[in-house]
Amino acid sequence: MTVWTEITGQRDAVAELARAAAIDPRDGFGPVSSEADGLFEGLSDTDGSVTAADGAASARSGGNANAMTHAWLITGPPGSGRSNLAYAFAAALMSPDGRGDDNTVRQVDARTHPDLGVLATENVSFKIEDVRRFATTSYYSPSVARYRVMVVEDADRMTERTSNVLLKALEEPPERTVWILCAPSDADMLPTIRSRVRTVRLRIPDVDEVAELIARRDGVDEATAEQAARLAQSHIGMAHRLATDPEARRRRDDTVRTALGIRSVGGAVLAAARMIEVATADAKAYTESRDAEERESALRSLGVEPGAAVPAALRSQLRALEEDQKRRATRSLRDGIDRILVDLLSVYRDIVMVQLGRPGAVINREFGDDIGRAAAASTPARTLETMDEIAVARKRIEGNVAPALALEAMLVSAVR
Repeated sequence: MTVWTEITGQRDAVAELARAAAIDPRDGFGPVSSEADGLFEGLSDTDGSVTAADGAASARSGGNANAMTHAWLITGPPGSGRSNLAYAFAAALMSPDGRGDDNTVRQVDARTHPDLGVLATENVSFKIEDVRRFATTSYYSPSVARYRVMVVEDADRMTERTSNVLLKALEEPPERTVWILCAPSDADMLPTIRSRVRTVRLRIPDVDEVAELIARRDGVDEATAEQAARLAQSHIGMAHRLATDPEARRRRDDTVRTALGIRSVGGAVLAAARMIEVATADAKAYTESRDAEERESALRSLGVEPGAAVPAALRSQLRALEEDQKRRATRSLRDGIDRILVDLLSVYRDIVMVQLGRPGAVINREFGDDIGRAAAASTPARTLETMDEIAVARKRIEGNVAPALALEAMLVSAVR
């Protein structure tokens, strides 16, 4: 078992990163703009595991001697495992053998390795002061590992001004610091940043691959794992949630049932309100218990007894925590609404598949009869127009249009 074992459906990306991790740091960094000259064949089995010896041998036998570089950008659709691959690569880079020893992997998983820097946000965007502090720490030399590794999750959530702070650190990299950025697409990053990183593109894993991972890792039965992977459309994180949380499955079923039951403009407006309720409940379930734990932990660290009044001198710190929690709740609600829209896309995709004579390609098989009736009541052209309206609604919400209005406009257009 290697550090790459849990990476599902990304054989090519694993091969490239494993080869880079196996290169001796004394060989230095190569140019970020050069493409890897072919992926080595050191895949030991179907789980995507790769050995450091395979990578080193490939680098010696005609591979690019400068395959390692100081900055990487891992791109791929949501749920493809960008951050999981980033941390696996980080563990391989920091381990003595280049393949991730147990001690290094445990520290990386716990985010406690002294040479690992992590920048992540649960808000809508990164704060520029956080990025500035993080970039400053990249200039520290590694203390125990081969490299100091800086991982930036959701790098696409940086504004242009914030990205320029990161750009300065990428332009003048320290000798043994490696940056790993994660984003859905390289188009989400500034061109100046794209020119200073080497991009590794991930694909959407197959449903069977995700189901096998969920069944093995989460201990659920194969039928539940297959259903979760299929309904999540191979989104690994969402598949995990659907497989382990019955309430999440119920809320998704409620969304699909509501969409298929719309018959009028009034029904569309009511359906939009119902979907907002579902997304709000989903976001609340995700954040409520966590918010309470954070507040309790903050009070304990400040020396305030449970139930006691908070001294005036400490209230500003609690207010800052509450503001962060509000921002996280806003992002959670947006993410929940976007998941609903993705679920709706899967429904109308199923309707198109039935209309085109491919019922075997249906995702939402549990609603097969309802999807069949909806397909008979419309045409493929009209269904595709509805899918276009869903894409427009996603863009509108991303542009800060009120979610309720965007959903209403989309559903009313679908009915008409």
